[in-house]
Amino acid sequence: MLKEVRAVEPEAEIRFWCDKKFEAQTKKIVGAFDDAIRVDTIASGKLRRYHHLTLMQHVLWPSLMWSNLVDSFKVLGGIIQSIYKLCMWRPDVIFTKGGFVCLPVGIAAHLLRIPLVVHDSDAHPGLTNRVLARWAVAIGTGAPLEYYNYPKQISKYVGVPVSDAFVPRSLDEKRALKKSLGLDSAKPLTVITGGGLGSVRLNNLIVKTLKDLQQFTSVVLVSGQGQYEELRRTMPEDSENFQLHAFVSTMPELLGAADVVVARAGATTILELAALKAATILVPNEALTGGHQIKNAAVYGEAQAAIVLDEEEIVRTPEVFVRSVKLYLGDKKTTKAMTERFGAFAKPHAAEEMAAMVLNAAR
Repeated sequence: MLKEVRAVEPEAEIRFWCDKKFEAQTKKIVGAFDDAIRVDTIASGKLRRYHHLTLMQHVLWPSLMWSNLVDSFKVLGGIIQSIYKLCMWRPDVIFTKGGFVCLPVGIAAHLLRIPLVVHDSDAHPGLTNRVLARWAVAIGTGAPLEYYNYPKQISKYVGVPVSDAFVPRSLDEKRALKKSLGLDSAKPLTVITGGGLGSVRLNNLIVKTLKDLQQFTSVVLVSGQGQYEELRRTMPEDSENFQLHAFVSTMPELLGAADVVVARAGATTILELAALKAATILVPNEALTGGHQIKNAAVYGEAQAAIVLDEEEIVRTPEVFVRSVKLYLGDKKTTKAMTERFGAFAKPHAAEEMAAMVLNAAR
């Protein structure tokens, strides 16, 4: 979205605020776009709530309660810090994406009467966005508006901005990409990714099912850094039929080459796959706060645009997972219909529309 803002307002002063632990990563990402953009850190904390625990289990978990108490003071400190920084800078508009660092900044913006624009990627609004939405002048959503309780007069379904590298690939393009990645260009390809940090449960599922999968598809597992060395010791060496990676810098190309993609149900990941019209199996992480990945996946499962699998079921019965991959690869008619429905959720102009909402609020 920064590119779209710059295209309209090339002289706009932009600053990026984040939590301390994401500072190095943020500076790298933002700096790749424009190293003149200043990155500041704000104290922040989060309310730890786990979808699989009851309220009483939360209360009776001492370390969890203590962490929440400590973080409540961090949020208070972040509000004071944000007020000071905003008084010194006095921007025309503030844009937030719903992470826990956005809460103190958004509250400070409200107190100082600075216009606030919110974007909510998830189909289930998180706590931060539910709080900030009451003060926002405009809200962009990643899923259709019927999944939100936001005021309709200030809300717009814009989708999730994704890189323009995520585009559908023809069969010939898929074959060429497979070959360039050192894979068998004549064989179907299944890519499994658990997101930036990887997923231990998805990784272990592939360990159990790899031999079955390789009977009808090549496999690429993007494991994340944490479990990579352990997996490297136990899994086969890389070949044209199997590859293991901790991280892939060319993810649009790898996912574009895939005939089936298995992924978690983060909002951005889903919309990247929709832009690719990828045959997708979503395995939502059930433990995350508010069950937001379950609700994200449900949008596409209900539309018959993607296969949604229950994590607990496929851990108990890996054969269910193998059959789902085989279904996509074996039933071309159903696969084409599902990928077309999935592609209809892609919003190629999401970044432009969101930038327009931000700039309109600034004026």
